[in-house]
Amino acid sequence: MESDGKKTFLRSKPAKIVLVVILAFLAGYFFRLPSQQTQPSPEHEYSSAPPEQTWWTCSMHPQIHQPKPGKCPICFMDLIPVASSGEDVGARQIVFSEDALKLMEVQTTPVERKFVEAEVRMAGKVEYNESRVKEIAAWVPGRIDRLYVDFTGTLVRKDNHMVYLYSPQLLSTQAELLQAAKTVQESGGGATELMRRSSIATLEAAREKLRLLGLRKEQIEEIEKTGKPVYHLTIYAPIGGIVIAKHANAGDYVETGAKIYTIADLSEVWVKLDAYELDLAWLRYGQQVEFATEAYPGEVFKGTISFIDPVLNPMTRTVKLRVNVANPDGRLKPEMFVRAVVRSKVAGAGRVMDEDMAGKLICPMHPSIVKTTAGQCDICGMDLVTTESLGYVTAAEPNEAPLVIPASAPLITGTRAVVYVRLADKEKPTFEGREIVLGSRAGDYYLVKDGLAEGELIVTNGNFKIDSALQIQAKPSMMSPQGGVAPMGHQHGDGQRKKKMEKSGMKSINHKH
Repeated sequence: MESDGKKTFLRSKPAKIVLVVILAFLAGYFFRLPSQQTQPSPEHEYSSAPPEQTWWTCSMHPQIHQPKPGKCPICFMDLIPVASSGEDVGARQIVFSEDALKLMEVQTTPVERKFVEAEVRMAGKVEYNESRVKEIAAWVPGRIDRLYVDFTGTLVRKDNHMVYLYSPQLLSTQAELLQAAKTVQESGGGATELMRRSSIATLEAAREKLRLLGLRKEQIEEIEKTGKPVYHLTIYAPIGGIVIAKHANAGDYVETGAKIYTIADLSEVWVKLDAYELDLAWLRYGQQVEFATEAYPGEVFKGTISFIDPVLNPMTRTVKLRVNVANPDGRLKPEMFVRAVVRSKVAGAGRVMDEDMAGKLICPMHPSIVKTTAGQCDICGMDLVTTESLGYVTAAEPNEAPLVIPASAPLITGTRAVVYVRLADKEKPTFEGREIVLGSRAGDYYLVKDGLAEGELIVTNGNFKIDSALQIQAKPSMMSPQGGVAPMGHQHGDGQRKKKMEKSGMKSINHKH
């Protein structure tokens, strides 16, 4: 009976559960004993130096830690190796193995002094030269009986007749001229010297009045010779050029000063360019500008900067430049779109070198007037000024070359610029983060004002990976100037995952490596 009871108990479900628990406990006890016996003693653990450990992380997501190379599970970038070293390094320093540097593709370049060239590219359009635009206006009130140019766009030459104007005021002034001429003739022999001088003065005044009304010297002489007034005034073109506007029609009555035509001389035009404020350091009055147009691809035109607007446009953050361009064949037409470039050779302190301008004098109104000796402008008569006063320098010595670094070297964020310098006095590849003060950018280089010395090796490729490694070690970096815990990268889907876990009653777990 007892054996039958035991068999019944063992066949029952509770008995099976108890038996499984007892067997699991005994198995865990016996398997645990060897592992406990192989654990080193505390004394042995602290007496041996820990081996160098290498893990792999993502430069964009430093929270990713992997024991072997591969791809980042978030952004699929190649993981980079990070080795923990027992060497004594500074707070801003980090050590890598040679193999790690090859995998990270780190490249260095020495800091050097040399003359670099800044290339400023701009866009703009062709416009009329305002100094070569003239208005034909009525000098006396009257009626337009004829317009010799019927439409805009007509090419005219200087002194071509343009307007045939009838003016009653012109008749009264001619009558004064004829009367004065008659008085001079009648006061020939019997008049006193005083009367004769007075008559001549009245005649000259009448002649001058007619000249101011638009009559030429030949016309006035013809009136005096014939003794007959003219009823119409012919107005001539003051300059040669293109009629760009027609303001009146035949039969119109006009007042003094009323515009009739506008003529533009296109033998010289302006090119208006927009320069960003970042590029103003390399632009100077009198510099040569090269530009191309859509109409003539492959052809390069040249001009000279004649004006730099002193006011910045607050909407576009640009400054207007005016370039004087010779256009003898008239191929450059107003409103043409152009793309221009200015190449400036940079000297120390961000100054501009130009061998053609060094040591010379220039007119502040007409940049085409450049002389080697002091004097006045041939066009406006202003005193010439030295090119050095406009920001140019003479041919500089080699030791006056600026200290420059490649544009790919600094990591720039806000007002800070960080470069990574390879320390020459270390056995293993050691890099140090350093904040520097940058000057303006000149082409593919930055000018360095402070923080680096000539000959130091700086990282030009792989600097962001080095910065990420410093972030992982909670050291000062580009994003964390004071060091501390590196900011976690953005993980896609974390928000949705957290909501699902909260709904299921689970709590999110933050793994710390």
